[in-house]
Amino acid sequence: MAHPSFLDKTRIYVQAGNGGNGSLSFRREKYVEWGGPNGGNGGVGGDVILVADQNLTTLLDLTYRPHFTAQSGDVGRGWDKHGRAGENLTIHVPVGTAIYEDGNLVVDMTEIGQTIVIAHGGRGGRGNASFKSTRNTAPKIAELGEPGEARTLDLELKLIADVGLVGCPNAGKSTLLSRISQAKPKIADYPFTTLSPNLGVAKFGDKTFVVADIPGLIEGAHSGKGLGTEFLRHIERTRVLVHLLDVSGFSGQKPYKAYQSITKELALYSKKLAKKPVLIVANKMDLTDSKDELKTLRKKLKGKKILSISAVTGEGLKELTEAVVKMLEKAPKEIDVVIPKAPEVHKFHFADEFFIEKEEEGFRVKGKKVERLFSMTNFEQPQAVTRFQNILKKMGVEKVLERNGVQPGDPVFIGNSEFIFEPGAFVPMRRYHRDD
Repeated sequence: MAHPSFLDKTRIYVQAGNGGNGSLSFRREKYVEWGGPNGGNGGVGGDVILVADQNLTTLLDLTYRPHFTAQSGDVGRGWDKHGRAGENLTIHVPVGTAIYEDGNLVVDMTEIGQTIVIAHGGRGGRGNASFKSTRNTAPKIAELGEPGEARTLDLELKLIADVGLVGCPNAGKSTLLSRISQAKPKIADYPFTTLSPNLGVAKFGDKTFVVADIPGLIEGAHSGKGLGTEFLRHIERTRVLVHLLDVSGFSGQKPYKAYQSITKELALYSKKLAKKPVLIVANKMDLTDSKDELKTLRKKLKGKKILSISAVTGEGLKELTEAVVKMLEKAPKEIDVVIPKAPEVHKFHFADEFFIEKEEEGFRVKGKKVERLFSMTNFEQPQAVTRFQNILKKMGVEKVLERNGVQPGDPVFIGNSEFIFEPGAFVPMRRYHRDD
């Protein structure tokens, strides 16, 4: 379980603002013979915007308020007064946050200040002044505002660091981080002291690099044992791994066995992790029997470079940071890219701007343009209903329905409304909820 002050996975619900309704209004002045329409347009709804913020390191704040709604646009009014646009809603997320919808990657927020409109506000409905023409000088029609986009998003944080400290519990990772940076992680002489990743900025000469202290790993971590997969994802973006080994014997596990165990877990979790540059570091050289254990370790890992340090006394830390800087100079600056899953293909009959789906109760017309037209039509206005039917006919909806077997009197569903099909017309019947 994640530490209460750190959270790297959460789900949020975002709703962009609805567009404001257009106004149905006419000039009514005492001495003006031909008043004419003067209904203004509704304002556009506010967008929901995500921003990558370098000052955030957890998704915890988003769990307290998972529902986010942008402001809707104001309604239009008479005298050609257009409605005010709704204000955008900005949500700050940590750098390194991946945004998913239905299991598919939407965007990876990997750069400081990166911005994306994650839900667009609805268009404002047009007032009757916008429908005036030479053929219709007094239109009695005004659009409703378009609903704003609504999305359910899964957020997953993968901390972005140059170096990842890995090792068994109590290997001394937190102590090392506190010695080479200004970070102040919790340090104690028992396993699993670190319950969430800690970040620190280390410096060597004029070079700086970000170090992530990952909670201790145990055998089976790749499948979720211990703190397992809760935090393994945070070293996927690192460029270099520092594998810290306890050579004091305090933990009761031989350094070589610990090395094999952690290396295996990294490989089982991700092939990419197994290929990352690794610096092997023997820690706790200030304690008894450490030198003997180091000799044994070097024999078993013949050909691999092993640095020896004491994070407590500071022995070998300069050589360690220098070696890390040299490795970083050679390591590529790459960002983990997740390939989105291919969307499921539905075998419906597609037209250019809509498609028809046969249901048990009747036929359903789907498509962004059709659904937007439906949502912005005021069915209490006869002219609006006529316009709606004419547009569907020009789009070819009637012909496609007939090719799919629709008969006069059959129900046709669009949005949350039921219509009765008649050649040349869709007769509105009732609005309903999909749960009906």
